[in-house]
Amino acid sequence: MSQYAIGIDLGTTNSALAWTSAAGVQLQPIPQLTAVNEISSEPLLPSFLYIPGPADFPPGSVALPWNDNPRYVVGKLAQRRGAEVSSRLVSSAKSWLSYSAVDRTAAMLPIRAADGLQRISPVDASAEYLKHLRAAWDHEHPTAPFIDQDILVTVPASFDAIARELTQRAAEAAGYRNLTMLEEPQAAFYAWIERHPDWRLRVSKGDLVLVVDIGGGTTDFTLISVTERDGELELERVAVGEHILLGGDNIDLALAHTVSAELAAHGTRLDAFQLQTLWNNCRLAKEQLLHPDSPVDEVPVTILGKGSKLFGGAIKAVLRRDQIEQVLESFLPRVSSTDMPHGVRRAALQEIGLPYAQDAAITRHLAKFLRQSAGGQLACPTHVLFNGGVLHAPFVRNRILEVLNSWLAEAGANPVQPLTGEDLMHAVARGAAYYGAARRGEGVRIRGGIARSYYVGVESAMPAVPGIPAPLKALTVAQFGIEEGTSTRIPNREFGLIVGQPAEFRFFCSASRKDDAPGELIEDFGDDLEELSPVEVRLTSSNTTAEGRNSEIVPVSFETVITETGMLQLWCVARDGQRWKLEFNVRETV
Repeated sequence: MSQYAIGIDLGTTNSALAWTSAAGVQLQPIPQLTAVNEISSEPLLPSFLYIPGPADFPPGSVALPWNDNPRYVVGKLAQRRGAEVSSRLVSSAKSWLSYSAVDRTAAMLPIRAADGLQRISPVDASAEYLKHLRAAWDHEHPTAPFIDQDILVTVPASFDAIARELTQRAAEAAGYRNLTMLEEPQAAFYAWIERHPDWRLRVSKGDLVLVVDIGGGTTDFTLISVTERDGELELERVAVGEHILLGGDNIDLALAHTVSAELAAHGTRLDAFQLQTLWNNCRLAKEQLLHPDSPVDEVPVTILGKGSKLFGGAIKAVLRRDQIEQVLESFLPRVSSTDMPHGVRRAALQEIGLPYAQDAAITRHLAKFLRQSAGGQLACPTHVLFNGGVLHAPFVRNRILEVLNSWLAEAGANPVQPLTGEDLMHAVARGAAYYGAARRGEGVRIRGGIARSYYVGVESAMPAVPGIPAPLKALTVAQFGIEEGTSTRIPNREFGLIVGQPAEFRFFCSASRKDDAPGELIEDFGDDLEELSPVEVRLTSSNTTAEGRNSEIVPVSFETVITETGMLQLWCVARDGQRWKLEFNVRETV
């Protein structure tokens, strides 16, 4: 059994690491380059990667305790140098992982790098951050190797199956083993539970907790219900929002445009590359101004000049706190609970870039989520838990509470109560570590049982009859209520799996048939089952040639896995140990 559970928040803007010990959950400071020839342990690892040019750094000046000559620079130095040379800075790799319109395994970042400059894929950039975290752990804990621990890596609740798979691929490329993935909003709630052992006195049966997570690249909403079983309070995740690419990156860009407009009013116009640099600088200045202990009301931002006046012609400006609040106002307007996100007229041709939300009003996206999760009515949360760096700003928290309470008043519900007392920047990592302990029975788990039973179609063996298809039976592979994070072997049954040629898998589900046990074969299911989209795939085996010859029918048994992120994995297991995986989402996403 592993000694520790390690929780990792692989964030869009910052990553964090926490771990369990006898004293509870602890944060792990992360050694990293903060300047040339300067290493310090920081509470966060900025999720930025800098691709050095041949003359960027003196030889040996970016050495790490575990790597004398790193290929890339990651962390705080990367963020700072990239603010000056944006064409070599990789940022928002996590957001690119979720964008299906591009090849996320292709070397494409920085997206606006000049021709001839080296690039890296979103998967490989994510792997570099994860490698750094692993190496940092091993440096600080030489007697407890990272590879021997239970590792929990978080992903947005709204990540699709491919984005989750790519995150797992990045982790495996970074040398991660014993890996489990967990949703970020759930991790944030686990962190609140870990900080409040008396949580059962703070919420009651029937309460509905809204988790609002506004990070660097995404906004996530989740609803968690407080239920009761055998006289004990339990927690059940009941709704997850859609993937919204809207967060701190959008706010930083809006701030850059605000500062750029002020410069233009005084006769200084920025080109596209200078605006990109200003965007990065505004991110740094915003984080400084929004820090709870910040004593300043403005922070200088500098944009390097062009050509021969690269340094002597530097452009100086400032970002003020009042500018941030004006920009935040546009992201959090006071709207009605019936106001839905607006679409905008788009040009037919566009540059390749992230598919940011067309409507930047976070409050309208929240209204849509609460309406859709209750079938058109307004879901009325009793409590709200905030997470994400953007929520550091009191203005943001207060405005969300103000808007939420105005909706609840119209619906005749009581005002929402904020759940306080959590570190917004480290909650996800802390919660992931706590969840690792909870999986061992050392804490509370949020229930997430599937809301339907699931079946796979099995064709009957019978002689061919013209015009009459072979009857289809339904094999139960997952029973209603099975908890996420569990697996089930389907006993004493084998079926023939076609490999070596294209084949169609037909899946069904039912919200009413709750007692069908895994392995039960239903011959006449009529309208009891709802058919899902079929999965067409060509499976190969060690006996299948590249041209598809030697197709065969392989006897297989089944194993069902419901992952912590809501994916049903149906494994087909041959007698010789070969395994094939089919996967689809079983979570209610609204």
